Amino acid sequence: MTPSGTPSAPFGPLDFQLVLLRRMADHQPGLVEDARRELGASIAAMREANRRWQAMTRSPGSRGALARYRSVLGEPESRTRRAVGDLECDALLWPVPLWPDLRFEVLAAPGGGPVWNEWLVRAPGAAGPELRTVADLRPWSCTVDEVARAFPARPMEGSAPTRWRLALTPPGGTACVAEFTWGLLQRLV
Repeated sequence: MTPSGTPSAPFGPLDFQLVLLRRMADHQPGLVEDARRELGASIAAMREANRRWQAMTRSPGSRGALARYRSVLGEPESRTRRAVGDLECDALLWPVPLWPDLRFEVLAAPGGGPVWNEWLVRAPGAAGPELRTVADLRPWSCTVDEVARAFPARPMEGSAPTRWRLALTPPGGTACVAEFTWGLLQRLV
């Protein structure tokens, strides 16, 4: 399996995984390098996939985010209605072969409306890590929602739409900030 790598080839799931990795390379270059090799993709292919993704998202005539995800990833593995506070949304999940226990989740307004959030989450039925102390927080081991459930956390402003930060105040532990890209833990600061 090789990424499309050329502008005329269809942009598919492998290319999308390279886009996810490109954003993670700032924090975890070693893990990204290993994952890129596992996918059989060159650095140039990762950069080209990211360039094409950025062009798709910024093009004046581009389709909406939900249609873009469907065209790249196919039909979702599952779709459920979910309440988030007082709002109802559709939660759509796609498998991500690089991380078999995770799914790419898109939260959108009901009936195919605007996308509100997009990130990696634990796959339904997959066991997440046991998070008892901050020492259990390892890069790429857990998602935003898993960390927020395990520790007292306060959301902080992220540096980009695909990046999140949580201020953690673990009982009996030292306060720190957990940084996430596409919803996957990258590092503690």
